[in-house]
Amino acid sequence: MRALTAIVLSCLVFVPIVQAVEIDSLLEQVKAVGPKGSGHVEAQQAVGELSQADRDALLPILTASNDANRLAMNWLRGAFETIADETLKSGGELPQQELEAFVLDTENTPRVRRLAYEWLAKVDATAPDRIIPTMLDDPSSELRRDAVARLIDAAQEAEETGEKLVAHANWKKALEGAVDEDQVKTIVKGLKEHGEEVDLVQHFGMLMDWKLIGPFDNKEMQGFDVAYPPESELDFEVKYEGQLGEVEWKSYTSEKTDGEFDIGELDANHKGSATYATTTFDSDHEQTVEFRISTQNAWKLWLNGELLFAREEYHRGMFFDQYRVQGTLKPGENVLLLKILQNEQDEDWAQDYKFKFRVTDLSGRAIRPANDRQAVR
Repeated sequence: MRALTAIVLSCLVFVPIVQAVEIDSLLEQVKAVGPKGSGHVEAQQAVGELSQADRDALLPILTASNDANRLAMNWLRGAFETIADETLKSGGELPQQELEAFVLDTENTPRVRRLAYEWLAKVDATAPDRIIPTMLDDPSSELRRDAVARLIDAAQEAEETGEKLVAHANWKKALEGAVDEDQVKTIVKGLKEHGEEVDLVQHFGMLMDWKLIGPFDNKEMQGFDVAYPPESELDFEVKYEGQLGEVEWKSYTSEKTDGEFDIGELDANHKGSATYATTTFDSDHEQTVEFRISTQNAWKLWLNGELLFAREEYHRGMFFDQYRVQGTLKPGENVLLLKILQNEQDEDWAQDYKFKFRVTDLSGRAIRPANDRQAVR
């Protein structure tokens, strides 16, 4: 009898360990899925098995999602939501403390933290009031947006009740965390009613000081792949043969309050042309950033001589943070080079030859040069 009891107890202890090992194996199979269908069958089967696990698999799934590729992340999210949903339907409880700890740990990936938060909020009505007010400076753009939205609501409510000092304080605090254009516009309007103007160039970290050279030829849109001299050297003392004669580098500072840099205002003969714009950006340490660009022209971007991105498309429209290109700044001076191209369409809506450019962290918060020479105006 003792022997039988020992066997049963050993099995009870051993089963969870086997399950944990199986979960880890299934997670690795899902994360191994690659492009063009690589590992697709195995990953799909693993997701099916993983979705039948109990709530003990929820935190491992979240943790595994941190460094999963986009396809694997989507499948892991599906498995997480299936398990969470089935747990609640069967009368079980989600691991609320663990979920909250995961949300509060900013080392976890923002998208995965958001998933954990959404499920925590479903089962704990107090979670939003407890968590979101602390997210005004959070690396998750979604969680920070929620924090800003609460302050905007509080400011608007205070305005309605005549509590002007409270309203002003909430507008000011909301601006500290706001990076989305729609929220910033609402805050700017609120502060303006209190007699306070907001410098949008500084708030968004727009780069306003550039050296330009051009125009070079882009007739019949043949200039996109032509490597004109600025692509191989940045010598500001040398003149080159351009589309309309000799061209040289000239320094410009935009005075636009929205951060726009209008090449068309500088060069009336810009149709069917290519212009290069360069500036430097000082960083006090190595850091991964996003270059956020708005333009309705074709363009290329180089960072320290390396081509980061190119898009040959004209007159698609222009809007805030239209393109987001990730790059790594080195410590010290970094050289940015833009090639902006205009075609020969003569419609009124095809005349804009302009861009906006800013450097941000991955959540959209402005990063200013280490010496702040471009941000201070």
